[in-house]
Amino acid sequence: MRAIGYQTAGAVDAPNALQNITLPEPTPQGFDLLVEVKAISVNPVDTKIRASSSAPAGEYKILGWDAVGVVKAVGDKVSLFKVGDEVWYAGDISRSGSYAEYQLVDERIVGRKPQTLSNAQAAALPLTSITAWELLFDRLALPQDGSTTDARILIIGAAGGVGSIITQLAVKLTGAEVIGTASRPESATWVKNLGADAVINHNKPLSEELTQLGIADVTHVISLTQTDKHFDEIVKVLRPQGKLALIDDPVDPLDVMKLKRKSLSLHWELMFTRSLYQTEDMIAQHHLLNRIAELIDAGTVKSTFGEHYGTINAQNLPKAHAQIESGKAIGKIVLEGFSQ
Repeated sequence: MRAIGYQTAGAVDAPNALQNITLPEPTPQGFDLLVEVKAISVNPVDTKIRASSSAPAGEYKILGWDAVGVVKAVGDKVSLFKVGDEVWYAGDISRSGSYAEYQLVDERIVGRKPQTLSNAQAAALPLTSITAWELLFDRLALPQDGSTTDARILIIGAAGGVGSIITQLAVKLTGAEVIGTASRPESATWVKNLGADAVINHNKPLSEELTQLGIADVTHVISLTQTDKHFDEIVKVLRPQGKLALIDDPVDPLDVMKLKRKSLSLHWELMFTRSLYQTEDMIAQHHLLNRIAELIDAGTVKSTFGEHYGTINAQNLPKAHAQIESGKAIGKIVLEGFSQ
């Protein structure tokens, strides 16, 4: 099968940063689905691993943690899917990824593809949807029935991949007031179009930006990028007994003692936790992906598809990685099909 991989970690413009290669087609066992990959999207985790983690000697590392495809074969323990089903998923960071024509993935972290989206539109969503859903409803325990609440959520980095879906879910399902941050006019417009009640500039002090809106504090901060840079302002704007949730990897350690005076709580979200540890509730990702598909097909949530970078190959993927690393991507970058 055709695949795109690499052997040595490094910069995206390094020789052989990503290479077109040929690998044996894998065989499903147990709970595995063998999926013929139709479309993928590129996430920051792809670029971080490519830059920092080399493959074992003599082997290739295959990245990719978003995919849409068709089930071609199943393991002996599979009960949720059958051959021919259209599926979507974000996979398992400890296994070979979706930059390949065929991929093995555990059925318990796979959902049914939304019927109203193309493969490319759907590929934009699995990883960010799982992250957003788990953060809002598992980590922060916000209501998901649209009931009246006094919650006021500040989403830092609302125009990015996770931000684009978490903004929609927060607006549509939590009943909270939602404020997003963006630094450029086009990204601010994107966030506003996603339904945010207000948009502020995260290149300015968050407290001053909120004050200009007449907002004294927020009950929840969802920090998706540069948490260390914004940490003091986050502590400042959070209401006593408020909650901070984050997904990024702060360069500078966070001084959690600053949370004590206000009794603020800290929540980490990593969507790979359930698959990495084979948790008892691992199948929750199957259910939430199906729920997201229902919301999309009902018109409640829209795809965060941003740009189509062409076919899946070693010429187009580095361009996608470079755009992600620039920090200027709006929505998700998607690639579709394999070059002949």
